[in-house]
Amino acid sequence: MVHVVIVGGGGNVGREIVNEVVRQGEHQVTVFSRKTIPELTDAGVKVVTIKSYEDQDELTAALSGVHTVLSFISWDPTLVAQKTLIQASIAAGVKRFAPTEWGIRSKSGFPGYASKDQIHEYLQELNAEKTVLEYCLFQPGTFTNYLAYPLQTADHLYISCTYLDVVKKQALIIEDGEIWHTYTTIQDTAKVVAKALSYPGKWPETGGIVGGRIKEKDLIKLAEEIRGEPFERHVLKIADLEKGEFNSSWIPVNDHPNMPAEMKGPDLVKIYMPPFLLAGVGGAVDLPPVWNSLLPDLELEDVETFLRRVM
Repeated sequence: MVHVVIVGGGGNVGREIVNEVVRQGEHQVTVFSRKTIPELTDAGVKVVTIKSYEDQDELTAALSGVHTVLSFISWDPTLVAQKTLIQASIAAGVKRFAPTEWGIRSKSGFPGYASKDQIHEYLQELNAEKTVLEYCLFQPGTFTNYLAYPLQTADHLYISCTYLDVVKKQALIIEDGEIWHTYTTIQDTAKVVAKALSYPGKWPETGGIVGGRIKEKDLIKLAEEIRGEPFERHVLKIADLEKGEFNSSWIPVNDHPNMPAEMKGPDLVKIYMPPFLLAGVGGAVDLPPVWNSLLPDLELEDVETFLRRVM
């Protein structure tokens, strides 16, 4: 048993991880949050209210005796909060750290994920001469739950529409649809993380998680089969995306609560979609099954099984 602190454990992704680790009952769990979370406190989970994630002394004291820190800090554009958390973890003697990742590959080229790359580089620099803090970038690709939008298939995860709307039968497809995508449910991601806390070996620096791997065109075909009728396909050209052009009559709705206001609205969606889709063209949404190999006894739900179960 180890003592794990889940920073931002009251948020949508973090809360799913908290619930699974608590459910498995193998580790002592503490949640760091900027606000009180009565539901967790009532369930017997210790919640520590952090006044400032920029106060290293406060964080260091709160991390005394902690073995592992999982970060789910959702909005940290200056990186001060997460860097301070890393420094406090080192000062407190924390052994393992997982930065705020929980998505696609590093160096994806998508501007919205640049801060993730900067934190990765920061951790690499700190550990350049010797290991001062073991860490892993947990990368499950896209949460499969997003494919069920707007249906809620998890207790706390916020979802929004991606390039495929199975309910409204709309699909974006880049040219011939040969791009590979990795999907993992939030539930399976939580199971992997919970088991990784007990993993006896050294954590991999980059930990891909693969629930299912499927080509864009095959996913659309599968969704059409499940719905029993063809989808309206909106074909996008890579050359247009490279020019920053999003030429589709259908624009996915972006109503994710955690997305900043400057990235919402159809005109703004058309601005950020080209670099996001180009990240997929570059392979950023196709993850290696690192944790699958390290935890071979875990069976994860693939895309087809998920869609047939929930739709």
